[in-house]
Amino acid sequence: MENIPVVKLGLVAVSRDCFPIALSEKRRAAIAAKLAKKKVNFVEIKTTVENEKDMLKAVDELKANGCNAACVFLGNFGPETPETLIAKYFDGPCMFVAAAEGDGDMINGRGDAYCGMLNCSYNLGMRHLKGYIPEYPVGNADELTKKIVEFFPIARVILGLKNLKIITFGPRPQDFFACNAPIKGLYELGIEIEENSELDLLVSYKEHAGDKRIKKVAADMAKEMGKGKYYPEMNERMAQFELTLLDWAEAHKGSKQYVAFADKCWPAFPSQFGFEPCYVNSRLASRGIPVSCEVDIYGALSEYIGACLTGDAVTLLDINNSVPEYIYDKDIKGKFKYSLTDTFMGFHCGNTPSCKMCSDRAIKYQLIQHRLLEPEGSEPDFTRGTLEGDIAASPITFYRLQCDSDGIVRAYIAEGEVLPVKTQSFGGIGIFAIKEMGRFYRHVLVQKRYPHHGAVAFAHCAKLLFEVFKYLGVQDIAWNQPKTLPYPTENPWA
Repeated sequence: MENIPVVKLGLVAVSRDCFPIALSEKRRAAIAAKLAKKKVNFVEIKTTVENEKDMLKAVDELKANGCNAACVFLGNFGPETPETLIAKYFDGPCMFVAAAEGDGDMINGRGDAYCGMLNCSYNLGMRHLKGYIPEYPVGNADELTKKIVEFFPIARVILGLKNLKIITFGPRPQDFFACNAPIKGLYELGIEIEENSELDLLVSYKEHAGDKRIKKVAADMAKEMGKGKYYPEMNERMAQFELTLLDWAEAHKGSKQYVAFADKCWPAFPSQFGFEPCYVNSRLASRGIPVSCEVDIYGALSEYIGACLTGDAVTLLDINNSVPEYIYDKDIKGKFKYSLTDTFMGFHCGNTPSCKMCSDRAIKYQLIQHRLLEPEGSEPDFTRGTLEGDIAASPITFYRLQCDSDGIVRAYIAEGEVLPVKTQSFGGIGIFAIKEMGRFYRHVLVQKRYPHHGAVAFAHCAKLLFEVFKYLGVQDIAWNQPKTLPYPTENPWA
């Protein structure tokens, strides 16, 4: 995957001066040995922090080793001031964990890190410093190794957002105000935004005419899709557009390292560019460069979070339509443990990467836009360019981070799956199943006024995504609650 950070973590042990420093160092070495077996990108920092001078030396060692994330390990009670100052002086996400007892006697082998973690948390709060503390931060070497490995994708998201610029082209389409949201939330998360017009994009696209790289990109498109599954006469136009976006990203990153796009794709785009942009958008998404539809800024942000978290391609879909009862009765009922209202179809015109679709996917035309923009009864022309077919069966996490109309950043997360059931429909589409989706739809999506787009990660990653949103300071994180846990707005007599 391109466009996402590579995490290199430094493991730093701390020790309170009234405890044996050797205890902390022995425990650090045990974790380092197990991390090495996991083949993760880490460095065992040799400076053990007992005081502020040690802290500065450890931070210098982190920097000298090229670390962009740190795990501060309380091998014993720990020095609460120096250990928390690591989070201040080190420019990267810091995790804090503590050693459990059991690897020695209870006289000289007792470290009291269980107690020290309380003071660590208290001091982080007093200094207004961010530190990642896992759900249960105390453990032996095996347990803490697992937690540290889980921190890698979390750190990848944090580093990605810190260095992200979202580039937009065009205002939201008419009657799609749901995709419009205050950019205040972006700045609170440390994200930059560059807003441009569609005309800027069109000018740049025309300037790429005749680019020597076009034929190579067009050939790669043909190879990806396969014979009979694309329009040969359109490949060079779409390749020209792909190069336009990639060059714009490189030229406009500015102070940031990573980009995501939120582009207006209708109604003017297809007639002026000569194709629909969906397939090109899907190709960029497969490389970790999300391009959201309909200038959905927070949709692009959500996709980027998923790409960083999973290291895999993601997509953005409409929470689109209910599953017809005749499909449910024939292909789902009795075969899968879902009710009809647990299911829905996720759809978009054709932006889902081909690697996440069934093998019969192909570049086709946008039926809805063809009805709207081209003469009735005519053959599709400039409305071609969508990547269509059923989305392949997969575990999924459906989620969104959104700044609401009051400027409050909130989020939802729900795990489920794409079912191996034919949709019998058009577009890039799949039948999604999420436990208690009907209640989640009413009491989260509708009740909290979320827009119709949701991001899709093709894995069960709700646990880590929840941790990311907590770290980002999101206060309202909704999820698909079981019937035994009613929503505040749920009518108990309904």
